[in-house]
Amino acid sequence: MLFNSLDFVIFLPIIFILYWVAFNRSLKWQNILLVIASYLFYAWWDWRFLGLIAMSTLVDFMVAKRLQSTNSKKTRKFLLLISVVFNLGLLGFFKYFNFFIESWVDAWSNLGVSMQTSTLDIILPVGISFYTFQTLSYTIDVYRRKMVATNNLIQFTAFVSFFPQLVAGPIERASHLLPQFKVKRIFDSQFALSGFYLIIWGLFKKVVIADNCAFFVNQIFDSPGGYSSLELFMGAVLFAFQIYGDFSGYSDIAIGVARLFGFSLMTNFAFPYFARDIAEFWRRWHISLSTWFRDYVYIPLGGSRGTSWERLRNVMIVFLVSGFWHGANWTFIIWGGIHGVLFLPLLLTKTNRTHVLSTRMTYHHLPKILLTFLVVTIAWVFFRADTVGIAYNYLSDLFQFQDFSFKLFTKNSKMTLFSLIILFSVAVMLFFEFWAVQKDEREVVLSKYSAILISILIIFMGVFKNPSDFIYFQF
Repeated sequence: MLFNSLDFVIFLPIIFILYWVAFNRSLKWQNILLVIASYLFYAWWDWRFLGLIAMSTLVDFMVAKRLQSTNSKKTRKFLLLISVVFNLGLLGFFKYFNFFIESWVDAWSNLGVSMQTSTLDIILPVGISFYTFQTLSYTIDVYRRKMVATNNLIQFTAFVSFFPQLVAGPIERASHLLPQFKVKRIFDSQFALSGFYLIIWGLFKKVVIADNCAFFVNQIFDSPGGYSSLELFMGAVLFAFQIYGDFSGYSDIAIGVARLFGFSLMTNFAFPYFARDIAEFWRRWHISLSTWFRDYVYIPLGGSRGTSWERLRNVMIVFLVSGFWHGANWTFIIWGGIHGVLFLPLLLTKTNRTHVLSTRMTYHHLPKILLTFLVVTIAWVFFRADTVGIAYNYLSDLFQFQDFSFKLFTKNSKMTLFSLIILFSVAVMLFFEFWAVQKDEREVVLSKYSAILISILIIFMGVFKNPSDFIYFQF
């Protein structure tokens, strides 16, 4: 079920009314309702994969309980291994099986050896990368004695399957979200209203910005050889705003919907395109994933401890694994590697923490912001391209600087008007977000202008007609 669909417009008020009116007196039944709603929400795509969520939930629930009750190091390590192998095994099979088979065949083909093999027609379950990491972090935290395992299966099931963030995050930690299922929720009109504002803001970013940028992006990336250097550059820039509007829009809607039910989810984006270097970009982009890799991959590898070589190795491993997490394609691995290479000079010069979220942003930072946005945008080409070859050709044509025509955007009056509307929408988003950064009052600033965003949404006809998927559903 899509947030930007008529189905969800009908689904959400029904669950909201049942939750706060019919089941308001019973915490247990509120949680049961959320489990039912979440499984129904997920089944809207494909009910057959509900079994995967249920199995992952049961395995980690039982493993964590056993981890809690034993002090044997050998037993605890074995139990953790069960959780890791089970969760990553499912993820690896559904997401990477065909990739490894194809890569194996290609490797032998390059050596002149022809192999006869076939791949399986495997459907990638929506959101498996997200809920797998969420439940896996729970067992790891219990293993580390950072939290106590829960004995309530209903609460844990609700935590794993919570529908606002089930299919595309934020990837919540059990230490933050699970306790919220254990206490009675009291309806707070101001908290719910702030959630409504975030839903509107998220829809604006998805429907108005991302989906309309996609109109041009798809044309350019489908046949990049037919466009000028300037058009290719604009295609990359528009994709940068498309993926941000799409993914951060989903996160805003998810956080907003959760607030309607009295839950607080972590912030997943903090204005990443105002980052002043790559290190700050990753402190602002997909925060729930970057902190997950920091806590469960980077630090266990040694983090910033050890020799310079060890620190560089740890950083590159994290970025390469992060790229691979996004998809079973070499394009994603190269995209992660590019960010890792860009991060290394900051690590070597110990300037990777020069710009943190608490440092005040001024207009003097504009050159750094533009440079960071430029390199991030170039790297996005690999993320968007279907193959490494297409990405290479795209960038080669872009940097030829031989043709600066702008025909795609100006070939008729309607197209020109459409282009201007997109630019205006992006400018509105950047203005609001920069203002929010300066004031450090994100939701207050956005809420004041939500009426304007609603008006803009109404202007764009067919908001809930033929809704498009969110980009990160494929991951």
